[in-house]
Amino acid sequence: MGQAGGVPTVDRELAPAKLTRSFRVTGRRADGYHLVEAEMVALDFTDELEFTAGDGLEIVDAVSWIGARGADSALFDVPIGENLVVRALELAGRRAQVRLVKRIPPGAGLGGGSADAAAVLRWAGVEDLVVASRLGADVPFCLRGGRAVVRAIGEIVEPLAPLAMTVVLVAPPFGVSTAAVYGAFDEVGAPSPGSSTNDLEKAALTVEPRLAWFRDLLAEISGQQASLAGSGATWFVECEPRDASRIAGDLRQAIGSAGRRAVVEVARAELG
Repeated sequence: MGQAGGVPTVDRELAPAKLTRSFRVTGRRADGYHLVEAEMVALDFTDELEFTAGDGLEIVDAVSWIGARGADSALFDVPIGENLVVRALELAGRRAQVRLVKRIPPGAGLGGGSADAAAVLRWAGVEDLVVASRLGADVPFCLRGGRAVVRAIGEIVEPLAPLAMTVVLVAPPFGVSTAAVYGAFDEVGAPSPGSSTNDLEKAALTVEPRLAWFRDLLAEISGQQASLAGSGATWFVECEPRDASRIAGDLRQAIGSAGRRAVVEVARAELG
């Protein structure tokens, strides 16, 4: 990163969303952290980071329900010093002016902030997953990418064979606090066996009952059981590529007709 003919050079990194296809809570450590076993897949739904010489962070809000967040706008208002991009730069011992184009909704369970941090670490040449775990449980997977089983508190990432898949995502215009969901999980436990692939689903619905409307709509339109991504708030279904555009279009129309907003995306697994 430097000057080319007097023009500042720009380095670019994509920050793919992570989709949690299945999630099990396997225990709890003495320090309160929950142990997990999850299958995660990187998607072609991405944030984008540009690095130039300097020192600072510019965030471009490209989420499609911009202007409709209301009280949930605080999800975008993380103090710069606490932003994972800034923390990742500090951890890597690097400086840069970063322009972050934010497409992955915050608080959606798609690992947007973790993906951004992992993109910084890749740019900085940091590959150590244990180092990455200092920034959060999802950062090691986001740094590795692809498809993997993630264990412990996120620092154990075991690669799996690539899987060609297409998903339809619907993210409501509100987030769900991961800490609050884990707190509720300790109270209400997991869904009944066989009813969900995500142990946090019952807890997430307890924390944020509004999630149920989006789940039910996606299930009705797709004809499939909708699954919760991570601790929420995104629901998804896996589908045939030929069906994805129809499902997404019908979803957008139904959500708009109900006077609501959401991010609806068709995304595919990143295979390489």
